[in-house]
This record gives sequence, C-alpha cells and structure tokens, in this order.
Amino acid sequence: MTFTQLEIPGVVLVEPRVYGDARGFFMEVYHKDRFAEAGIDAEFVQDNHSRSEGRVVRGLHYQLRHPQGKLVRVIVGAIFDVAVDIRRTSPTFGRWVGTILSAENRLQLYIPPGFAHGFCTCSDAAEVVYQCTDFYDRDDERGIYWNDPDIGIAWPIRAPTLSERDQRNPRLHDSRADLPE
Repeated sequence: MTFTQLEIPGVVLVEPRVYGDARGFFMEVYHKDRFAEAGIDAEFVQDNHSRSEGRVVRGLHYQLRHPQGKLVRVIVGAIFDVAVDIRRTSPTFGRWVGTILSAENRLQLYIPPGFAHGFCTCSDAAEVVYQCTDFYDRDDERGIYWNDPDIGIAWPIRAPTLSERDQRNPRLHDSRADLPE
C-alpha cells in the first residue's frame, strides 16, 4: 500500500496494491499494522455501504460528541470525496481537500475525526463503502451546507440532488461555537 498525506495533515490517500490477472483481481483494503506504520492508528467499529444516483451530493456531515474517522472507497462508479477541517483551534480550520475515488482507480481516503465529510456522485450511480471509528448516532449528527462560500469547495457538478436535511444545513460560521476543538 502507498499512503500519501494530503494538504491537510491527517487526511491520507491510500492506494492499495492490486494483483490482477485474467480471472480478475485481489487487493488488500485494510491492514492494521500497515495503517499504523503510516500514522493511522484507527480502530474501525462500523462498516457502511451507500448507493447514490448521479448528481447527488451527500454531506457535509459530522458527529459532534462521537466524531468518526472514516476510510472511504468506491466499489461502483465514481465520486468526488471531500473532507473539511472543522476543529476550531486547528491551523487548517475551514479548509477542505477533495479527490476522485472510483471503482476504477481503487483509491481510498482516510478522514480523521474532527472533519466534516461529503461527496458528490460523478457517474450515473456510485456505491460507497466506508469504515468508521465510532458508531453512528442520529442524535449526534450535524451538517454544514454543501456549498458554503466560506469553505469554497470546487465541486465538479452544479445543481445537485440533496436530501431535505442537507438543504437546511447551516453554514460553517453559524456552527463554529458548537464545533470540536
């Protein structure tokens, strides 16, 4: 595996080694010791799988009292995956990083706790699987408006389909007092 630190410390692009032949392929998507050697000493406690149609944006989501680190990968289609630093005292507060994850490139993105996460579907449909370092808690989930001008995410789509809840998410500056340190 190759681990590449992105522009915000802690957000890591993971490129698994893929072994392929005429039968198909095999790849190791997670190895605790290799991840720990790369500085990702996470314990994953929940796996999730979502499917989104084309032009969908999910996010930006985070949990306040039970922040989740996430290891995200795509098994069908492609997404533009985004992490936003929401740690109030971080020197990179409010900054974002994004990358294309696809079934074809097989890249993964590790997003540590303290970040909001979201993605948009860049194909007709996409299936995303991700491991989390804490359990989902509906009452603890929060969101930030997907297209907050103060964050300035360069989404590759316009006029996406959003859930009703994501349409009502506040901007980052309206949430700042409640965010983690």
